[in-house]
Amino acid sequence: MSRFISGLFALAAVVSVSAAPAALETRDGVSILSPTIIATFKPYTQFASAAFCSPSLTANWTCGEACDSRPGFTTYGAGGDSDNVQYWYVGYDPGLEAVVVAHQGTNITELLPILTDLELALAPLDSKLFPNLPAGLMAHTGFQIAHAKAAPDVLAAVQKALAVHKAAKVIMTGHSLGAAIAVLDSIHLPLYLPSTVSFETYTFGQPRVGNAALADYVDAHTHISRVTHNKDPVPTVPGRALGHAHSNGEKHILANDEWAACAGHDNPDVECSTGAAPNIFASNKEDHDGPYQGIIIGCH
Repeated sequence: MSRFISGLFALAAVVSVSAAPAALETRDGVSILSPTIIATFKPYTQFASAAFCSPSLTANWTCGEACDSRPGFTTYGAGGDSDNVQYWYVGYDPGLEAVVVAHQGTNITELLPILTDLELALAPLDSKLFPNLPAGLMAHTGFQIAHAKAAPDVLAAVQKALAVHKAAKVIMTGHSLGAAIAVLDSIHLPLYLPSTVSFETYTFGQPRVGNAALADYVDAHTHISRVTHNKDPVPTVPGRALGHAHSNGEKHILANDEWAACAGHDNPDVECSTGAAPNIFASNKEDHDGPYQGIIIGCH
């Protein structure tokens, strides 16, 4: 953890410094969400946590607390080695009547190199994986590489689960690096699945994935909610000065555990992640893993 954070602070010196559902209260693009709305996010938090467990556990849905919280879940694919390829799994949740795709969050010692080396640059989406998209969609090169390693296997598992259950909804989720991969899933999967399928994306502690054009495309093609926690540094990188932007849909957990729905791509209000940690020196590394509704993300 310390190695990652020390490097992240060094990155900030170069980058960051230059850089609605029913609610209880609304002001200038920020709404405080009701407890009823907040409670609806808990399944996705558990799915993101389960993605930290090895495929040997998620394949049989025996991963402990997170798996126990979603009884009846059936897995149709699981893979990764938590090193070269992030863990991932695909399955069907009968309670949500949806296929779920989840990707492992950050091996914290490995995220910094992805964020800071030559893979930091924005690049066009690979036309082999993302055919026939509008020009101008750019994504973080390192995140594209991470996504591509499992993309064919994930797609095959999703197609199988949809066929078996005749489902019409796909939910994508992940934490940190897994969140970035989930965003790319939300662009990739609809290109290969029937138009009758709907898509929802729920991310936790997500870094910025691409440019504003990519964020706009995500907004238009999936229902996305990106949950951020207090002064977590990861949503502040890569910096906006390098052309990166968040999509809409931020739900920001405040220090008092209230949730603020923040309109816009990078809402500067102090009750949103961009305003709460305007640079990495104002952030708190302990906020990255949660808690999200009392859940610390990870395999428990």
